[in-house]
Amino acid sequence: MRKKITKYILEQYGVEPDFPWEGDDTSAVFRHPTNRKWFALIMDLYYSTLGLESDDPVSAINLKIDDSILHETLVNEPGIMPAYHMNKRHWVTVLLDGSVPEKNVHELIDISFNATAPKRRRKV
Repeated sequence: MRKKITKYILEQYGVEPDFPWEGDDTSAVFRHPTNRKWFALIMDLYYSTLGLESDDPVSAINLKIDDSILHETLVNEPGIMPAYHMNKRHWVTVLLDGSVPEKNVHELIDISFNATAPKRRRKV
């Protein structure tokens, strides 16, 4: 699913991943094209790193969710949890193991992309 998600981001937003950590060619950061803020981070982890009972590897994506009610709802869904290694109030980690349907992952990417877009200023 990782390849499909990367392809979706490229086709939907024209954004290619960058790999900001030297020696790590698996942690892919996707930045908003206008302000360079991260809207997605795809990484390879182990289920056990996320507090789950398995030592198997898994790909996951961190996404920004600013709406606190939506965030609380999401972290109670299978395959979605408070973000690994990021602000747990504003980000979620979504497993890319099929436990969350691809269509739902696309919707969450769209939410994250919009949450990181530049804010419009109102004229005074």
